Amino acid sequence: MKTYVVRAHTSAEALPRWEQLAWRIAEVAADPAPVTPDVEDMVINRVIDNAAVAAASYARSAPSAARAQALAHGASSGGRGATVFGEPRRTRVSAEWAAWANGVAVRELDYHDTFLAAEYSHPGDNIPPLTAVAQHAGGCGVTGEDLLRGIVTAYEIQIDLVKGISLHRHKIDHVAHLGPSAAAGIGTMLGLGTETIFQSVGQALHTTTATRQSRKGEISSWKAHAPALAGKLAIEAVDRAMRGQTSPTPIYEGEDGVIAWLLGGFDASYEVSLPEAGEARRAILDSYTKEHSAEYQSQAWIDLARRLHRERPDIADPERVQRIVLATSHHTHYVIGSGSGDPEKYSPEATRETLDHSLPYIFTVALQDGRFDHEGSYEPDRAARPDTVALWRRIVTTEDPEWTRRYHSHDPAEKAFGGSIEVTFTDGSVYRDSIAVADAHPLGARPFARADYVRKFRTLAEGVLEEPEIERFLDAAQRLPSLAPEELGDLTFTVSDAVRGAAPAPRGLL
Repeated sequence: MKTYVVRAHTSAEALPRWEQLAWRIAEVAADPAPVTPDVEDMVINRVIDNAAVAAASYARSAPSAARAQALAHGASSGGRGATVFGEPRRTRVSAEWAAWANGVAVRELDYHDTFLAAEYSHPGDNIPPLTAVAQHAGGCGVTGEDLLRGIVTAYEIQIDLVKGISLHRHKIDHVAHLGPSAAAGIGTMLGLGTETIFQSVGQALHTTTATRQSRKGEISSWKAHAPALAGKLAIEAVDRAMRGQTSPTPIYEGEDGVIAWLLGGFDASYEVSLPEAGEARRAILDSYTKEHSAEYQSQAWIDLARRLHRERPDIADPERVQRIVLATSHHTHYVIGSGSGDPEKYSPEATRETLDHSLPYIFTVALQDGRFDHEGSYEPDRAARPDTVALWRRIVTTEDPEWTRRYHSHDPAEKAFGGSIEVTFTDGSVYRDSIAVADAHPLGARPFARADYVRKFRTLAEGVLEEPEIERFLDAAQRLPSLAPEELGDLTFTVSDAVRGAAPAPRGLL
């Protein structure tokens, strides 16, 4: 890896193109570096993981609305079109709209992979737009191996940006790293040149910057749409660049660019490390998926709560508990904890999206139930249960500098996303415990492997897909590197007629 210092420049400094971050990203994307077997294996895992979540979210409001929009936009004349999760494989829509619908389905339940560093990310959000383009361009000879390589690049670029540049500190949504990574991944997959990828990255970044209000206060259904829009816009950026259209330059470093006015300004500098020529892209191995349908920073806490449910059931009784303090990292405290200052995080009437970002709620339910379900744990009746509300409102979070340090550590063996718990009982006694990483984390008690991803897919697809369709999809996904162009359309699933008939089909303008 080579580290580059990135900062804002005045126009008079005339920063050469080859020294701009977007160009360096494009160079990585255009470099035919090898894909190692462990990286290939993990890409397949994440393709399965995405589809699992999309199956579980099929009939929910946001995916249904996005799917209805996509189905109104037939395949364009430039290729075969792309599939939409749930629809028959023969149904094809325009690639950018397939990316939109499938991206919302994947993101809806906050249940796929994550990477946390200076910024937040769900790098699996790259897979829907790349798969849509691969299916569309299959007639031009794009193969499963090409798609695999594109996904590897997309993960690499997003994770490298997440390690080096904090967006949330300046209230910019994390999908601003997703637009460039998806554009770069598409560039790799299609074998585009550095110049074209450079223009794509610039346009994708320029069009995907937005504020973090989508993840603040009363969190709305837009949370699922935001990354899908970034993927859609990345496809459109690549299309324009392939037609010779250019982007704002320098997009990161310019006098009126992203760093100067959306991030740290002229006093700030960022260090971004990218692979050197020929170096294998291994960033996907630094990311981790979710065993539970909740914000990643709550995963370890859910596992601790499940253990306490078995070992210390008295902690789940609000009649016996005076106060619970969860000491954790800065990010966890201020984003999903009481440090956010969001009263909605303690409201039984809050939206599912808000409860998903409330660590006090999530911990309470997991503690009382010994599990955390992607549907039942968020039901209004479950949130409003009196003993739950009573205990929930006795839980606060606080920042612990040591957990913050570990959260930001570059040492994988030290990096942690959990914290310490202190329970004060009404009789004056105190119980303390801690957890560093989730059970499913690579360093956790039960790290996720292929069998776990397959089991997650089977579990979430139950009642949505028929058994032969489950088996057909798993076979196709696990053959990803060898899929021929005409087989790329198999990387989807079709729901049963009964499930499709019961799902919403909202009408809109289009």
